[in-house]
Amino acid sequence: MNLHEYQGKEILASFGVQTQRGIVATSPDEAVMAAKKLSQQTGTQWFVVKAQIHAGGRGKGGGVKLAKNLDQVKEIAEQMIGMNLITPQTPKEGKKVHQILIAEDVFYPGESEPKEYYMSVLLNRSTGKNMIMYSTEGGMDIETVADKTPHLIFVEEIDPMLGLLPFQARNIAFNLGLSGEAFKEMVKFVTSLYKAYITSDANLFEINPLLKTSDNKILAVDAKVTLDDNALFRHNDYTQMRDIREENPIEVEAKAVGLNYVDLDGNVGCMVNGAGLAMATMDLIKQAGGEPANFLDVGGTADASRVETAFRIILKDPNVKAILINIFGGIVRCDRVAQGIIDAYKNMGNIQVPIIVRLQGTNAEIAKEMIDKSGLAVHSAIQFQEAADKVKQVLQ
Repeated sequence: MNLHEYQGKEILASFGVQTQRGIVATSPDEAVMAAKKLSQQTGTQWFVVKAQIHAGGRGKGGGVKLAKNLDQVKEIAEQMIGMNLITPQTPKEGKKVHQILIAEDVFYPGESEPKEYYMSVLLNRSTGKNMIMYSTEGGMDIETVADKTPHLIFVEEIDPMLGLLPFQARNIAFNLGLSGEAFKEMVKFVTSLYKAYITSDANLFEINPLLKTSDNKILAVDAKVTLDDNALFRHNDYTQMRDIREENPIEVEAKAVGLNYVDLDGNVGCMVNGAGLAMATMDLIKQAGGEPANFLDVGGTADASRVETAFRIILKDPNVKAILINIFGGIVRCDRVAQGIIDAYKNMGNIQVPIIVRLQGTNAEIAKEMIDKSGLAVHSAIQFQEAADKVKQVLQ
């Protein structure tokens, strides 16, 4: 589950991580009120107005702007709230901005120059260990840094049995070139950040930029946080942070009825039971010259109601030119699945796209006979290659 910046900062602050302070607003008037309150709390006279969407690169799309007075706060808020913000990480139509964060200005003058860093905590799947990835080149796309200056990216791997050790936090501060008070602050920051990552059951904490202020404070100026959906049962307060407006509406609908659905960019819809078979089916479609339009696992109970719901969800994608149903009848008998497909097809009425059905397993031959005798425009198959050939045929 992805979080907004302000939500990620709330979690960080609850673990003692220092962050750039801010207040959320959903209207221009609220934005002005937030700026006044923030000024009273922090003494800031300038304000950073940030669009709150689930995407990076907001500054490049005009989603992060500096306001030097309250009039500018209101003007920027009027422009930003309700706009479709387009960034390198959004769909081509962009994402609508429903709320903004009014944040304090942390780039104030002082005894030294502010300095931006990059830091993230995530799992290294190749080693089975968590890692802290960090760089002196903050404020930039980490992909660009990795491509052009890979020697400026450092990694500290953490044994899950031991956790983050004190010398590792000090090593990070040393590699970032810090000393004195800033060094001590960075050690505290890293320790608290890792604790937040572990305790909140996160998949990712990304801080970019991580700022050393002119008076040697270490602050998270931005926060990209992804939580593990499978661990949300331990965090009811985090569950309330889900913003379904930021999620794919078809995926939200599928999840509500218990279907595992991921929207893709192809032209062949998939309806499969079992994640492994679904991945193999997507490969099958690619080999047949098509592109999978979705990942859809209907699970082990592919009855008429469930199949009909899956049909309706797949057909909401206007790019779908064909549907491949690939079911292995182990727990569920193929003839029952076939009856479910026939009933769902009749209930839905006129389906315009061709449907290929491959049923294998218990009573597969009976299921094929039922499909063939149904009188519906459904192509049946038993073998994998046969299904691939029919996908290729209907796409031509």
